[in-house]
Amino acid sequence: MKNNLKGWLYLLPAIVFLAVFMVYPLIDVFIYSVEEGYNSASQTYFGVGLYNFNYVLRDPYFLQAVKNTLILVVITVPLSTGLALLISLGLSSIKKLQDLFQTIYFLPYVTNTLAVGLVFMILFKPTAYSEGLVNLLINFFGGPSVDFIDGPYWAKMFVLCFYTIWIVMPFKILILTSALASVNRDYYKVAQVDATPPLRVFTKITLPMISPMIFYLVITGFIGAFKAYSDAVALFGTNLNAAGMNTIVGYVYDMLYGDSGGYPSYASAAALVLFAIVLTITTVNLLVSKKNVHY
Repeated sequence: MKNNLKGWLYLLPAIVFLAVFMVYPLIDVFIYSVEEGYNSASQTYFGVGLYNFNYVLRDPYFLQAVKNTLILVVITVPLSTGLALLISLGLSSIKKLQDLFQTIYFLPYVTNTLAVGLVFMILFKPTAYSEGLVNLLINFFGGPSVDFIDGPYWAKMFVLCFYTIWIVMPFKILILTSALASVNRDYYKVAQVDATPPLRVFTKITLPMISPMIFYLVITGFIGAFKAYSDAVALFGTNLNAAGMNTIVGYVYDMLYGDSGGYPSYASAAALVLFAIVLTITTVNLLVSKKNVHY
């Protein structure tokens, strides 16, 4: 009994922290989401129901935000994880200057997001003085200039995906490089004795051994991509609805603090829809991982 009490006392700070900053806000968001006609000035409402969810799910701006977010998730998570794995394999195979290359690849992760966004704008956005470095390369190969910031939707989505991959990949490289370094070398020695082909070594030894880290990066990648907002702001400014590049988190922010803000009920409903999407995808990934992840 005494040991149990001591254990609960050790856990008490974490329990209080979770209750205040996670459980209570979630309950509060749920309450806001079912309050119909909520007035933030008078803090009154005229009913309880699902109208806020109905409004949000029919709002063209929210549907556009969902579309943008899903495209971002589907493209950036597999690509960034795959590229990070290839780069990590390359880094693990070299000995000289390995630490230097690891530092270089990790630099974008510790650089301010908005600063990287400004660099991308310089690279991609045509100005009165320059077509942008990317357009200069396109023109050099005979292609027409493209406005990647204010131009067609596909061009803006390309830049957003490219930018997101650039931002998240350094962390994944760091994790996967560490995972590869922790693989027991005896397995590779046995494979070398048996003259096992490199591809088979990778699929039968390396990949299963680092599968927990890959699974971790996929899960956190999905969650991070669904929470994307600052990336889009860094590239397209704060008026993301006008640019057609808003995300679900951006929609929630706009409903709370944007020009059309002051609607916490709509924002809460959108936040719960996002929560349901992320929870569903995470659950599916957990079920898939039971057969494909080796601990």
